[in-house]
Amino acid sequence: MFICVFLASSQKIDQKYLRLAEEVGAELARRGHTLVSGGAKVSCMGAVARATRAGGGRTIGVIPQALVDIEVADEESDELVVAADMRERKGLMDARSDAFLVLPGGIGTLEELFEIWTARTLGLHDKPLVLLDPWGVYTPLKTLVENMHEAGFTRPNVFDAISWTTTVEDAFRHLEKRAPHLVPNAEELGEATAG
Repeated sequence: MFICVFLASSQKIDQKYLRLAEEVGAELARRGHTLVSGGAKVSCMGAVARATRAGGGRTIGVIPQALVDIEVADEESDELVVAADMRERKGLMDARSDAFLVLPGGIGTLEELFEIWTARTLGLHDKPLVLLDPWGVYTPLKTLVENMHEAGFTRPNVFDAISWTTTVEDAFRHLEKRAPHLVPNAEELGEATAG
């Protein structure tokens, strides 16, 4: 499965978020999936990519030219796609991905989450969307959306379109449960690690 991971690029955050990104990258590789990310080498974005490659997994980074120009591109990516701008970047990431995993992040991460969540709620795609939030960063967001739903501002399926999880294991279980045809079997994993 090609799993797009949305997560922080800030370098001012607690180290626990970097460790979570590393754990996600290692598990993604262990399970035989490919990482699709924002293509930067900094903060959690860089941590998830490095951990994926360290575990033998493949990484695809998609980054706008403006970020390449300030030298934050993950040049170690197995494939680095340079987009003209942020809008093109998101479109390319969406097109290359079979599923989406959202970790704690800032307003850019929220924008990515809402775009994928809205499209899934509208039935524009059926790709799994999982939010991994061990420390409750998104708890106020969930409450806000629940209040919006009660007031009639959201479709009834708003929470059917997303899975909220608190552990890496549970996050991957939800991703793979919603797209079982894309999960490598044990034999395929053995071939991948042997080669």
